[in-house]
Amino acid sequence: MKKNYYLWLGIFLASILAVITFIGPYLPFVDKELTGERLLFPADGGVLVAPFAPSEQGYLLGSDREGRDMLSLIIVGAKDTFFIVFSIVIIRYAIAIPLGLFGLKNTGFFPWFVRWWNQLFSSFPVVITAALILCLPPLLFHDQRMFIAIWVIALIEVGRVAFIIQKQAYDLSQKPFIEAGVTIGVRPIRMISGYYLPNLGPEIIVNFFSDIARVVMLIGQLAILNVFISQIFVQTGYFSFTIFNTSNDWATLIKEARRDFIQAIWIPFYPMLAIVISAFTFNLLGEGLRQHFNRHLPS
Repeated sequence: MKKNYYLWLGIFLASILAVITFIGPYLPFVDKELTGERLLFPADGGVLVAPFAPSEQGYLLGSDREGRDMLSLIIVGAKDTFFIVFSIVIIRYAIAIPLGLFGLKNTGFFPWFVRWWNQLFSSFPVVITAALILCLPPLLFHDQRMFIAIWVIALIEVGRVAFIIQKQAYDLSQKPFIEAGVTIGVRPIRMISGYYLPNLGPEIIVNFFSDIARVVMLIGQLAILNVFISQIFVQTGYFSFTIFNTSNDWATLIKEARRDFIQAIWIPFYPMLAIVISAFTFNLLGEGLRQHFNRHLPS
């Protein structure tokens, strides 16, 4: 445990993210209401127009195009970001774990269904599949788009996760102690709770945290394609609409990344940095937990 630097560093970074998420919005220097001013009139005269560069008029990380403090946006947006990410991963595993365990015999309907689901969505990159589905007109204009998007992204990779669990459960079913349990007549529910889950649990936990990192990066990739989890269309004129994001998650802050990289690079840079640090944190946690659970195995 003392030599598991991955785990200790992952716990440290995850603790920082937790503090930012739950305590950060209440810090005195954070604008929880996310108010902003597009025009500022400095004491030395002149007019400043948003976005404001870092350290200009007291903005440590600069402001967005609405004049809102980027530091406050990132801190306040952490809760929305992690709500979306954890919802996706929890739903994914809540469906994949039973599917994988039901198919542990590697014969019958469930193994076929898991393989079919995995093959259906493994032919294309996840970001492309998610973008195509989320851009369907019924989903673009739906009032509950955020919750539908969470379910869509979760379901896309249920097959992959269930397939991994199914293969691990099948391999475990060939072990002598599992065969002994079947021989003495242990009930299936008892077999799953007392034999399979304790042995599969560590690997599931490791993959769970690794998948959090995957989803964090995925929502960032979708944002680059101008595909957002939560959005509505607002009419701006005859036959013209604009996308209005209803969430403060980090992905919404990079909606104009291609233009901002030239005109105001700090706007997409800091949300992207937060996304990368979060993905790095959960990858570290996953690797640290893997080493922790495998610490008694010969190297």
